[in-house]
Amino acid sequence: MYISFWLPTAVLGAALAIKLPSILKLWRDPLLRAVGGLLVFACAVFVFAAPKTIAWTNRVTGVPNIAAPWVYSLLTALSASWLLLIIAWRNGRTERSAQTRRATRWVVSVYAGVVVALWVLFALADVPVERIRDLDTYYANTPYMREEILLYLLAHTVACSVTARLVWNWSRTEGLDAWLRWGLRFLGAGYVTNLLFSAAKLTAVAARWTGHDLDWLNTSIAPSAACIAATLVAIGFIVPHAGQYLQERWRVRRRHRSLQPLSRLMRTVTGGREPFDLRATPELRLIRRETFIRDALLQLARHLDDDLRARSYDAAVALGFERGRAQALAAGVALLDAVQTRERSQRGAGTPEAAESARTGVRTASPASPVAGGSPATGASRTSSAPASPGPSSSGPSSSGPSSSGPDTTYLLREIQAVSRALRRPLDLQAVRAHAAAPAESMSTHE
Repeated sequence: MYISFWLPTAVLGAALAIKLPSILKLWRDPLLRAVGGLLVFACAVFVFAAPKTIAWTNRVTGVPNIAAPWVYSLLTALSASWLLLIIAWRNGRTERSAQTRRATRWVVSVYAGVVVALWVLFALADVPVERIRDLDTYYANTPYMREEILLYLLAHTVACSVTARLVWNWSRTEGLDAWLRWGLRFLGAGYVTNLLFSAAKLTAVAARWTGHDLDWLNTSIAPSAACIAATLVAIGFIVPHAGQYLQERWRVRRRHRSLQPLSRLMRTVTGGREPFDLRATPELRLIRRETFIRDALLQLARHLDDDLRARSYDAAVALGFERGRAQALAAGVALLDAVQTRERSQRGAGTPEAAESARTGVRTASPASPVAGGSPATGASRTSSAPASPGPSSSGPSSSGPSSSGPDTTYLLREIQAVSRALRRPLDLQAVRAHAAAPAESMSTHE
């Protein structure tokens, strides 16, 4: 049982450590102050309620059982912090309203009065025999101590009942973040379990009043219920914060990995890769990869063929892909074609045809790479001076071929995630490229 007291203390301490930076930074927020007070009092209750700490407190002060009113006071303060949390949570930022101030003053006044009464009753009671674990039942019939035990248990039960009911109601509210909803469920379960603590204590004390012995409820069930309840409450505060943090980290890492195909393709354009640093945060790595890709796309822009992209979009739609997927596949086909065109232009940079092409700005026909699913006819259709093919009307990302203002790179720069995902499907890209090439091949054969 002694070890179990330190388990909730550790979990509550972890919750406090997670919340502490926000509490200190936004100290004026009444909700965060209430959370901080709750966690501090909860930790203090389990530290001073541990059997060894009780014995130490009695020994240091020299007063038998003085740890009892001290632990009862901490538990009463914890109960008050639950109600203050509910008030701050319910009213949000309207902490300055008269109703909120009145409710806060009422809770503080009532529970402060309970604490004062606990010490007065202890001073009046005669409790000379030190009891570490079973004080509540041992002195259940002792004048004044009997009233003290009943008072702190009733104060705890009332606060716990109100808090549990409201938390469970809020957990069923529509539109809550999933992590917050799970946090509220853990909190609700913790407060319900706290009611088991009060019920076990009250039953054991009432049994003593009627001459029966149910001390095991006080010495075994109640402490176990308190430990479980505190752990559940601590988890309830940890889950929303830790869950959202881990979810955001996972989203950033997944976005970074999803850009890998496009990043690899862009390395063939730049001859390098994005800066890499083991100490860099996931967010910084994502920003560096996105910047590297967009810079490489701008270098590749003059090789993009908007006419091929438009025909590829129509081909993707004809193959049954939905609009967003069709746009990404069409952009992927155009991007692969641009990379191949750039490589061919670099290999043939010294030929007379290449020099003439560079002078006039007209692309010369050259066979497409078989890897991309191209054909000589497709390459021929890329010559800007050739007549437009009578393929499907372009309703995709771009409805016109290369113009004097240059290819449109808006979609590529904006939707790099979708384009990178499309590059993971080479068979789909080949099918779209082959279907887009069909009209041009038919036109060449007809002519």
